[in-house]
Amino acid sequence: QVQLVESGGGLVQPGGSLRLSCPPSARIWRIRVMAWYRQAPGKQRELVAAITNGGRTKYSDAVSGRFTISTDIPSNMMYLQMNSLEPEDTAVYYCNANDDTWGQGTQVTVSS
Repeated sequence: QVQLVESGGGLVQPGGSLRLSCPPSARIWRIRVMAWYRQAPGKQRELVAAITNGGRTKYSDAVSGRFTISTDIPSNMMYLQMNSLEPEDTAVYYCNANDDTWGQGTQVTVSS
């Protein structure tokens, strides 16, 4: 089974940027779909963005235009570039592969 480990979370001021990374243990081009989810305190886990191995992407309305999901095949990495961060983006962000494998999560806190 694919293993996932997220990195890149942290504390950032409103309007700032962060880039999350997720290197899967399997070759990324063999994974049908990869995604980022997030879970804020007291809320359900929600889809942030997804990307297929064909390069198709999908974003939640809350992050569309601010976040960019991408993969880099040579380095076998998936990224989430987060710009114009807002306090409402504060959550634990999880990497997901094929809808059934999860990473341990990385905390993103947006606060002044």
